[in-house]
Amino acid sequence: MNTQRSSVQALIVVPTRELGIQVAKVARLLAAKPMDLEMKQNKPCTVMALLDGGTLKRHKSWLKAEPPAILVATIRSLCQMLEKQVFKLDTVQILVIDEVDFMFNSSKQVSSLRKLLMSYSSCNSRQTVFASASIPQHKRFLHDCIQQKWTKTDVVHIHVNPIEPMPSCLNHRFVTCHRHRRHQTLLYLLQWDRPDSAIIFVGEQSEKSKKAGNAPPTTLLLEFLKNSYGSCSNILLLEEDMNFNARAASLSEVRQKEGYLIVATDIAARGIDLPETTHIYNFDLPRSAVDYLHRAGRTGRKPFSNKNCIVTSIIASEERFVLKRYENELMFDCEELDLSL
Repeated sequence: MNTQRSSVQALIVVPTRELGIQVAKVARLLAAKPMDLEMKQNKPCTVMALLDGGTLKRHKSWLKAEPPAILVATIRSLCQMLEKQVFKLDTVQILVIDEVDFMFNSSKQVSSLRKLLMSYSSCNSRQTVFASASIPQHKRFLHDCIQQKWTKTDVVHIHVNPIEPMPSCLNHRFVTCHRHRRHQTLLYLLQWDRPDSAIIFVGEQSEKSKKAGNAPPTTLLLEFLKNSYGSCSNILLLEEDMNFNARAASLSEVRQKEGYLIVATDIAARGIDLPETTHIYNFDLPRSAVDYLHRAGRTGRKPFSNKNCIVTSIIASEERFVLKRYENELMFDCEELDLSL
């Protein structure tokens, strides 16, 4: 990258505001520390975060007056700026799509992402990077990318640590119970484990349930825990349907306190970095092995820690074969807990 040029040269697209904040923070740290003396230039490498919920009017002025070398953006905010022609893709040399599998599986983001990739494919001198901890059927994915001209034909697949996808520092276990006993089972686990900091993952509410006017399962679980679990006064909610300011407030509150209990949907499984988390509870089983990997990856993140990190799944008897499939795909063993003892 040439920091002497006043233009956006690298564009990093992320699925959520929270991940964008973290990516921008790391990008600024890296930009401030050149890899070698030859890379040191008079003008610093600037980084801007263009994220949902921000002041887009102010960002619009900044982009026009002094374009950053690196732009980190959510797809929604980026498309708004492109539509207003605040900046163009023709100066971008590197396009990074982070959590690409999540974005392609998101009905809210996939059409905008396809449009962006089609526009960027017309740029001649370019590099496209698709990044994720998990890209299922990557050979088929790469083939589709080449066919759609989202990437050049000479694609390089870089697979980091493919032998052991699941961190070895995690202990996995499961509890089998009837569906109507899940709340009480979770409460028993929390009372038994007494976790300092934990995340409870709940499945998304179905469209049928929404249309029927039912309360979201996250809200029901949150109310149950606040009434029944007195060991933790700091119980918070984190889900996709919350507005950006509410999500930011929840995360800010979490980081200011020593212990926390978060009830979350899968939005928290992508990129949110809370190193103090020691326990993960799957109140609902993830939809895929990929989702299990990302949920489990929210714990065991604190460097040099000897704390025991545990992932627990609450399942119905008919779901055991699904969890076993995840074990086989991700190469880990899951121990069964007998709560009747």
